[in-house]
Amino acid sequence: MNELTLVLDNTGNTPLYEQIYQYIKSEIKSGKIECKTKLPSSRSLASHLQVSRSTVDMAYTQLISEGYIESVPCKGYYVCEISLLYDINIPKRTKKIPKTKTVEERLIDFSPNGIDLEYFPFGTWRKISRSILNEEKKELFDSGNYKGDEGLRRNICNYLFEARNVHCSPDNIIIGAGNDFLMTILCRLMKQTRVIAMESPTYQRAYQVFRSNDKKVVTVKVEKDGIDVESLRSKNADLVYVMPSHQYPLGTVMSIRKRNKLLKWANEKDERYIIEDDYDSEFRYHGKPIPALMGIDNTDKVIYIGTFSKSIAPAIRMSYMVLPEHLMNLYEKEISFYSQTVSRIDQAVVSEFIENGHFERHLNKMRSIYREKHDMVLSNMKDMGKMISIYGANAGLHIVIKFNNGMTEKELIDRAHNAGVKVYPLSEYYIDETYKERNAVIMGFAKLNHSEIKKGIELLKKAWNGG
Repeated sequence: MNELTLVLDNTGNTPLYEQIYQYIKSEIKSGKIECKTKLPSSRSLASHLQVSRSTVDMAYTQLISEGYIESVPCKGYYVCEISLLYDINIPKRTKKIPKTKTVEERLIDFSPNGIDLEYFPFGTWRKISRSILNEEKKELFDSGNYKGDEGLRRNICNYLFEARNVHCSPDNIIIGAGNDFLMTILCRLMKQTRVIAMESPTYQRAYQVFRSNDKKVVTVKVEKDGIDVESLRSKNADLVYVMPSHQYPLGTVMSIRKRNKLLKWANEKDERYIIEDDYDSEFRYHGKPIPALMGIDNTDKVIYIGTFSKSIAPAIRMSYMVLPEHLMNLYEKEISFYSQTVSRIDQAVVSEFIENGHFERHLNKMRSIYREKHDMVLSNMKDMGKMISIYGANAGLHIVIKFNNGMTEKELIDRAHNAGVKVYPLSEYYIDETYKERNAVIMGFAKLNHSEIKKGIELLKKAWNGG
């Protein structure tokens, strides 16, 4: 076979290599191109279709990986026997039986995890990805800089200055595949630090990372305006992990008074540092944005960690850490042998997404959408009156509800479950029994639509008012 009767669409949304791949795959499946037929070489097919040879190579590579064709050394490409291949696109002749949902799947789930992907700009993301791949930048398939690509670090640096009042250099930023990886790097970097203080309740994954790296963790109570700094002084810790802009899970915002006291604590010893986890600072619905703790630190005592998991998508698995100058020098000297864990292609896509203003527009849209959901939750629960107290409102993607009617946490969760709704225990976020609340639940709203939120709260009120 010397050529294929294929007309490519240069104006559509489907990449050229995918059009070639889909056409050949379809012809093989229909039997129009028979088993053991020799296909044109990538060079001749590229010339015939007036496309780059790499475009044809990508199509052939995909067909080989799926078992439709094979490459025979010194001979060329040949069609494989596909009679035994399973194809999910071939319709079944038997009647399709709908899958029955389990009890858990039928629940209206107020999970504090996850985001609303209904409004994700797939078209823009696809366009950027296609543009980057079409440029055939071979360097994007290399491992790249161990700290992350400079362009992305520069764009993050600009974003932090504009949105979080953080002044930093791209040289002090490290990109990594999620917060867990970056905190593991931090534990390796600060190997002399044996004791880490954490608020209780707190983000359990961070606690698990510290413990798995042989760090002793001590707990400090969270007051209404943030961590109890006076209690922290008695803990003999040199590192403290906090979420000052929106404490997880309580939603507390650390006051400027507490922030200054915490910075003063860090400055009392050279080896003391503060880890600021700024995980969802983008979503504040009323009032002005709260500046980052690093934004008011002029003594290089704050280690800043941010993520794109909430602001873009969890699957991105991309976070960043800003290190003080002294720690960055130590990092480059002792542990820069760690390879970069984020694909350079993903880095390039996110970098362009930020640089061209798409990130800011997406945040503005999602902030508006989440504000509507947040306000809907509060307004629909308003008539529960003095029965409940709500914490963490006006920011983030969840709220905490404390009950004042004598009902226990287990009773609240069981009643909700029996009514067809899933809420979550606050007690699981405590790492110290001393402070543990036993009458509060967490409710997230990001993944639910308006009708689910309204129906879910109606069911909850019936279940809980019955107590």
